[in-house]
Amino acid sequence: MYTAKQLAIIAHNNRRRIIDMVHEAGVGHVGGSLSVIDVLTALYENEIDFDAPQRARLVLSKGHCTPALYAEFTEKGLISQEEYATFRQLDSKLQGHPCARYYPQIDATTGLLGQGLSTGFGMAMAKRTNHDNHMVYVIVGDGELQEGQNWEALMAIGHYKLNNLAVFIDRNQLSSGGPTDDNITLEPLVDKLKAFNFAVLEIDGHNMDEILAAIDVAKSSPEKPYAIISNTVKGKGISFMENNPTWHSKGINDEQYKIALTDLAREMEVLA
Repeated sequence: MYTAKQLAIIAHNNRRRIIDMVHEAGVGHVGGSLSVIDVLTALYENEIDFDAPQRARLVLSKGHCTPALYAEFTEKGLISQEEYATFRQLDSKLQGHPCARYYPQIDATTGLLGQGLSTGFGMAMAKRTNHDNHMVYVIVGDGELQEGQNWEALMAIGHYKLNNLAVFIDRNQLSSGGPTDDNITLEPLVDKLKAFNFAVLEIDGHNMDEILAAIDVAKSSPEKPYAIISNTVKGKGISFMENNPTWHSKGINDEQYKIALTDLAREMEVLA
């Protein structure tokens, strides 16, 4: 198990990988990848044991954020440097959405927004039936919650009191078209989730101490599933990307790449 500081450094290295990947490919969902990478890193590093016959599962419902997923898989040694350079190329395993056919460590093929939580519900029900006590984690985007299927899944998860499931909501408050609440407001989000029989936590999704504490609380829940609202910044760590919806999906040119590397170097000085 890694400490919060160790995880923060790993997440920083993953941020660099995300920037490298999108710069090299000239395309990629970079903003949301940078907002979710801290939670994603903590879960994969401390909660998912790929070598165990029975293990916790993770569904990245916001599947367009594969730069974050592939960065962490590279950290875990699952993706070689040669493969890493093929992101979104024709016939590459590293496509714009995760595909379980290519990597058995990917627990669900995702990309059509709104479906991941239903998949997680099925996994959690199966684990309960099979007396498997490992957790199921689902990461959804806040804009994704505007899809109705999420609320059907939340209703079912709450009804069956699946305390072996925790959903992390990447609450960066931006979708590709601008602020999420300008499209369809999610508020009062906490009250809605509680009405669906969820216990709710709100955390700083870039603070590893808070992320780890939230995971521990969710794992020890006696009877309710947990929804963890992870308040994040889209484009986190890169000055010209932060809170800028145009960086939902966009390539990084050479000049922007240099600025991004400077920003990341400053962040590393703080972490060190």
